[in-house]
Amino acid sequence: MEVRNCRYCKRLFNYLQGPMICPACQDEMEKKFTNVKNYVWDHRDATIEEIAEQNEVPVKQIQQWIREERLTFAENSPMGIPCENCGKLIKSGRYCEECKNSMMKSLDSVKKKEVKPVVKKKEKEKDRMRFLDK
Repeated sequence: MEVRNCRYCKRLFNYLQGPMICPACQDEMEKKFTNVKNYVWDHRDATIEEIAEQNEVPVKQIQQWIREERLTFAENSPMGIPCENCGKLIKSGRYCEECKNSMMKSLDSVKKKEVKPVVKKKEKEKDRMRFLDK
């Protein structure tokens, strides 16, 4: 177990895994997430900037929740975030469907490449086991 400083409040805490946020700040962030989620539910056409301003949450944090697929835009919403690969607007996640499919195809092609079997070399005469006859 490590001791680290919280990236928000700078207090020391026992770090196990995940983001470097102390339990108190993590609880506070979850409360803010619930508020943002409820705000988005009530104001479906709100922009990211408007959501951030009304809920006192950084735009970057809202974008992170969208990338983590905790928040998503409605299908008919003109709002979105850019795909990390091609820049096309997407409703949630990190990549658009075309980029996901392209990545899957490239991974499948790597997976399907034939692996040549390892051919064992013939045992050398001197490396063989010997038996003595009586």
